Amino acid sequence: MTVQVVLVHGIRTSATMWRAQLAYLEEAGIPATAVDLPGHGTRMDEDFTLHEALHTIDSAVRTAAERGPVLLVGHSMGGLLSLAYVGGEDPPPVAALIAASCSALPRGAALSTYRLLAGAMNSLPDRGEWIAARVLAATIPLETRADFGAGGFALDAQDAALRSLAVLDIAAAVARIRIPLWFVNGQFDQLRTHERLFRRLAPHAEFVIVPRTTHLVTAMRPRVFNALLGVAAATVRARS
Repeated sequence: MTVQVVLVHGIRTSATMWRAQLAYLEEAGIPATAVDLPGHGTRMDEDFTLHEALHTIDSAVRTAAERGPVLLVGHSMGGLLSLAYVGGEDPPPVAALIAASCSALPRGAALSTYRLLAGAMNSLPDRGEWIAARVLAATIPLETRADFGAGGFALDAQDAALRSLAVLDIAAAVARIRIPLWFVNGQFDQLRTHERLFRRLAPHAEFVIVPRTTHLVTAMRPRVFNALLGVAAATVRARS
């Protein structure tokens, strides 16, 4: 059976952030689905809820699993949601997981600080779009720069999403995962704060640190990330 890939985006962005990965997977002949979480992308008019976000992932995974073994890939918030989903008490039909830019527990002072900064950005006249554009221009190559914002930025869903993440027991979820698992982080990613803990909780996992890269590893180093996708898909294929 053919490996199926399900891609889950991070906060504020949408399924369009995966354009480089979708192009790579299409060329490789690997079927892939990139979902939009509630309150994001094509679902911008919906409220973000944790239940609906996890249901969105579950629906995409179970549909894909009818056609073959599933490689689930999540970035940032999407990675945290994917860890919680795969590490639930009732394991879903996922054959392997790539969790990118999410080696941090969404709680405490770090989460509070992030929410304060996000709120400050939203209070600006343009809701921080000028700053966001400058950051993307300074860090993301031209070929993928437009992908993060192509589906719009989910500014209204941001605080609700961050608040929801705080109830997830990511540590317990990571400890329960037994399938092939890759954590992919940029060298300078701010969400590596609990990487050592994750290494202890998931000793079988592979940790890939991408040099000279920050949080947006999929767009900053698309060829590197795509190569890792290929390795993970080959691993799933061999195990199946």
